[in-house]
Amino acid sequence: MKLLMVFFLILVAISATVMLVRAFRTYLKFRGKRIVSCPGNHLAAAVEVSAAKAALQSTVDEPSLVLSKCSRWPGRPGCGQACLAQIEEAPKSCLVGTIVNQWYAGQGCAYCHAPFHKIHWHDHAPALLDENNLTVEWKDVPPEKLQQTFRTHLPVCWNCHMAQTFRRLHPELVVTRPPH
Repeated sequence: MKLLMVFFLILVAISATVMLVRAFRTYLKFRGKRIVSCPGNHLAAAVEVSAAKAALQSTVDEPSLVLSKCSRWPGRPGCGQACLAQIEEAPKSCLVGTIVNQWYAGQGCAYCHAPFHKIHWHDHAPALLDENNLTVEWKDVPPEKLQQTFRTHLPVCWNCHMAQTFRRLHPELVVTRPPH
């Protein structure tokens, strides 16, 4: 009897572990902001999938995706969420981080010309140089405007962004010397 109970508990523990791992993988797969083409007007839209709901559903069945946020809401309250097919087809390629990493790859800083490698967003995120020679942080760029931003801005490394921001905010503390 005790052996049967131990076997049953081990089986329950293994099943629970498998379900938790599957839920965690599903959550990681569908979390984060994404850029999709809105089927209604074929313009870029920034969306977020309800990753927690998908993870919970994945413990018992295949998850059905539902949007939790969209840059086109509340203007389109009756949205059929047809854009979810794009996310299901390629969940990684429509992530904002993936799109931005691909844009920076192979480019150099507009100021120091240092090449960009893989971007670590938690550390020193790069910036952008706009047409007015002002550097802009990524948090100030709406995701749905990424394609337009890529066409009009240049990449800037974090070090040059900090230097230019300091130069702009405290010009009285900066000495500009002519080159040798």
